[in-house]
Amino acid sequence: MSKIVVKSPAKINIGLNIINKRDDGFHNLETIFYPLNLFDEIGFTKSEKFTFRSNDSILNKEKTNLIIKAKELLEIEFNVQLPVDISLNKNIPIGAGLGGGSSNAATTLIALTKLFNLQIDTKHLLHLALQLGSDVPFFLNPVPSFAESRGDVLVPINLKLEKHLVIVNPGIHISTKWAFGLITPHQPKLSLQSLINKSPIEIEDLISIASNDFEKIVFNHFSNVREIKDKMLEFGAPFSMMTGTGSTVWGMFDDEKAAHQTELSFKRKNYFTHVEDRSGF
Repeated sequence: MSKIVVKSPAKINIGLNIINKRDDGFHNLETIFYPLNLFDEIGFTKSEKFTFRSNDSILNKEKTNLIIKAKELLEIEFNVQLPVDISLNKNIPIGAGLGGGSSNAATTLIALTKLFNLQIDTKHLLHLALQLGSDVPFFLNPVPSFAESRGDVLVPINLKLEKHLVIVNPGIHISTKWAFGLITPHQPKLSLQSLINKSPIEIEDLISIASNDFEKIVFNHFSNVREIKDKMLEFGAPFSMMTGTGSTVWGMFDDEKAAHQTELSFKRKNYFTHVEDRSGF
């Protein structure tokens, strides 16, 4: 095998509760990760030396990113050089709360271990993934999951959003570090954990419990993000929420026409948009 081409998916958070700050500086949290049919595409080709290129000019200018960090982590861990040409076709907005960078990191770990036949078990791979980011472990097996601790303790759940999903990003980069610096941890009145034993999880139960602790902070500083959620609800979404620390907002629609009308209204503002029809899933 000399080449691998892999799809690297995005995710949304359904609910995000920040419980408390840990002694190691991270926070304990709970959330539900839900994968999207929105992908970056990454090609890995054995080469004489390492090269990286992307259709995203910002990433091309960076000397390091999570893809490169994942490659370098494997090189240190296995004491090897991995001469590989990596090409990234970036479709997921950067710094948007959709997990694109974390997904790219997980994809790189999996692809390079296969390409160079590195012997590694699941536990070891999870350990490396967590070194790269709190939500990187999820993308090693991106199925709907309840997550706690830093977001790395994962329980797969039976959840299907059989609706039309509209994803909107206004092009605002929100620093995760900044957002966590302003958060006030607290115990939620209703824990997302109460849902994990239900099979399947009913959307109505999810809506009644799920909330994102970062919405108040982000909405107060970025009115454009608040307006996206307001518009989603105005266009008929029974539920809308910011994902992660923002700035992406997603809405769930029963009506296909309303979903596409909503997307069109944000496209006119030159916002990034993505629509998924999950009614047939």
